[in-house]
Amino acid sequence: MLIEALGTARDIGRLSEILRVLIRHGLGDVVRRLNLADSLERAGHVLRWEHAADLARLAPPVQVRLAMEELGPAFVKFGQILAGRADLFGAEWIAEFEKLHSHVPAVPWAELLPPLREDLGGEPDAVFARFDIEPLAAASIAQVHRAQLKDGTEVIVKIRRPGITDTVEADLRLLGRLAAVAEAELPALKPYRPQLLVREFARSLRRELDLAAECHHAERIAANLAPLPHVVIPKVHWAHTGLRVNVQDFVGGVPGDRLDLLTPEAGFDRTLLARRGSQAVLKMIVEDGFFHADPHPGNVFYLPGNRIAFIDFGMVGRLSARRRDELLRLLLGLVQHEPQEVADVLLEWTGDGAHADLAQLEGAIEAFVDQYHGVPLAELNLAQMLADTTTILREHRLGLPSDLALLIKAFISLEGMGRGLDPGFHMAAEALPLLRQVLRARYQPRVLLQRAGQTLRRTLGALEQLPHDLSRLLRRARHGQVQVNIELKHLKRLGDQIDRSANRLAMALLIAALIIGSSIVMTVQAGPTLFGLPAFGFLGFTGAAIGALWLVRAIWRSSHHRDDDEA
Repeated sequence: MLIEALGTARDIGRLSEILRVLIRHGLGDVVRRLNLADSLERAGHVLRWEHAADLARLAPPVQVRLAMEELGPAFVKFGQILAGRADLFGAEWIAEFEKLHSHVPAVPWAELLPPLREDLGGEPDAVFARFDIEPLAAASIAQVHRAQLKDGTEVIVKIRRPGITDTVEADLRLLGRLAAVAEAELPALKPYRPQLLVREFARSLRRELDLAAECHHAERIAANLAPLPHVVIPKVHWAHTGLRVNVQDFVGGVPGDRLDLLTPEAGFDRTLLARRGSQAVLKMIVEDGFFHADPHPGNVFYLPGNRIAFIDFGMVGRLSARRRDELLRLLLGLVQHEPQEVADVLLEWTGDGAHADLAQLEGAIEAFVDQYHGVPLAELNLAQMLADTTTILREHRLGLPSDLALLIKAFISLEGMGRGLDPGFHMAAEALPLLRQVLRARYQPRVLLQRAGQTLRRTLGALEQLPHDLSRLLRRARHGQVQVNIELKHLKRLGDQIDRSANRLAMALLIAALIIGSSIVMTVQAGPTLFGLPAFGFLGFTGAAIGALWLVRAIWRSSHHRDDDEA
């Protein structure tokens, strides 16, 4: 039963609420296509359809965004993740997902105080010289209060909402099951792998619920960016930080969305800020492989001395050494107008285009890159080039791995911020020297020898393990635990051909039987006649003739279709 697949009794009430929200926001057709309405109503939960068309006048992306906002933290966060998947959604969807914000009221201080007291190990007054009970900001996962330590340090205290974990876990269970139902009931969604998307999102959101993990991310990035003195990462106060609360230095300065305050009179050089910001993010991505995955203006502050502060490291991206090598090849291919290199990298990222017409995909990529041939480096818009590349992949129903989708989102955000600071900013011009430098470093003799040594050690380790693996395989075989799966392409087509051949053979046998039987009847001079011939014999021969004509026609058509397929 579909409802049983969607969850236990503890989740049915929440599922009913989710479906009501979808219906209220004009998405009732989706509910029907997923076959959820009838199953829920059989389980005793009645859905109200009378307002199903209330918001039908709105575009589908707007309807989905409004529904996500009403459904709460997990769905809002999911939409924010989808805002970075330009490889899966068109521009109108991305624009709506980017509007998603958690419009949630602050938790009353009386509800927040008991868990805060428990996490701090005492009253806030014992830890802080001052604690502002009015929140500085309130979001779906946590809210932020400003405070002052006993030594006079200004800090922010980030406190997770009480009970948020249970709510998020319930929604993650339902999202996972809804993704499975959607993938089964709506085959058009399969290339976008909704179950994989939800699993990756669930891992990301659970990490974000751990406020101590955010601080570990901040310290790792601070260590990586230590060579850049103009970049500021808030200091973590571990004595007061844990799973549900973290305490970090307060960052004052000009918020990233108040560019009008960055004037020369105030001591700011916007061109220098754009360059320094790009250097920091490029170092995180290209050199370190560990980067702030959401560098939007709300997470950036500009400080006196043309310094830049990054905050909120709940969402980070990771890139393996192999991914970074591929990224270098892609960016150099875009900047240096090498379409074949771009096509090769994208095909590697998408699994060699298993579901795509490779000739068309390669042609589209080469035509796209070739249009920039001869364009000066200073005029290239790298973010737009990456966005256009993901559009090509989406048109061919290919999706990027999640780590790369986060990366491209960060690149696009960075270029937008840079151009906001300085209209003459060009990421390509900033990126090319670093890309070349890192690429040269990766092919130095010392690095190549180190990689060769690592490969040799892995190979020797695999050879050492081989006897044990063979012994385990034989042991499983003796116990009948070895399964061999053989995939035969076009097996259904072969089965259809065998089925048609069997039908024709049966028809041929029937025709032969009619001919033989009719011939015997013709020798009997008795019974009714037609045209001077025994009636049953005549009818038998007529049926045999009609059957023979059908058989000849079927064989001719089959041969004709086979010739067309071979051509």
